[in-house]
Amino acid sequence: MFVMRVYRTVRGLVVETDGGFRLVPGGDWDGLINADDVPAPLRNATPCPPPAASELVAPIGTQEVWAAGVTYYRSRDARMEEAQEAGGGDFYARVYDAPRPELFFKATPQRVVGPGGVVRMRRDAAWNVPEPELTLVLNAGGTIVGYTVGNDMSSRDIEGENPLYLPQAKVYDGSCAIGPCVLLAHEPLAGDTRIVLEIGRDNDIAFRGATTISQIRRPLVELVEYLYRETSFPTGCLLMTGTGIVPPSDFTLQRDDEVRVTIEPIGTLINRVG
Repeated sequence: MFVMRVYRTVRGLVVETDGGFRLVPGGDWDGLINADDVPAPLRNATPCPPPAASELVAPIGTQEVWAAGVTYYRSRDARMEEAQEAGGGDFYARVYDAPRPELFFKATPQRVVGPGGVVRMRRDAAWNVPEPELTLVLNAGGTIVGYTVGNDMSSRDIEGENPLYLPQAKVYDGSCAIGPCVLLAHEPLAGDTRIVLEIGRDNDIAFRGATTISQIRRPLVELVEYLYRETSFPTGCLLMTGTGIVPPSDFTLQRDDEVRVTIEPIGTLINRVG
């Protein structure tokens, strides 16, 4: 598999290949995502040390972030539990089995948190969880050009109370994190690619879970096709593909928790909860 990881840093783009790390000062992120081929500046970058964690910023330019929901069986069950606790219906089961997927807007670039940043819980919510998700990097034409790690922060009590409250449960400042890089690859990721979530609290692990992307019910290209069907993205888009890791109903995040989402061969996204 062709593999190249690209990091956005305060110094520019840092490219990682089997040959090591190379720096592209002031690199054009939107141009990279929409290039017909790997741009010459990436091939001709100068050698550099690996980027420090403190240098990393979110790997996004002017793209919007969207998300797909109820793509895993476990997510379907969890969303039904939320609705049932609040007296809702079985609409999540219908979405899981329906031809049309659930797609919703998640974040503008300025609301996206990068590696090492602080993700937020809503102050008017009592049940907050991270949702670790494989995130597709799409160009303007709707082609999958790469992959990154995403955390779709969610307020489960608000979402379960009424499906019309989904934007309030999902879209707010600090509710979306991506990173640490984008994996550019010519081939799809293998079905056994693992997503691992760890939540650290007081020097211990408060929760750990794992799944594989083979558990996503819908083909990734189908999610992309529906997203681009009647909506244009001039510089591309990022699409979170849903979660198959759901903490138990008695678990909620606390301030200063550390959320670690690992998807190899992409890397680990680490954020503190604020």
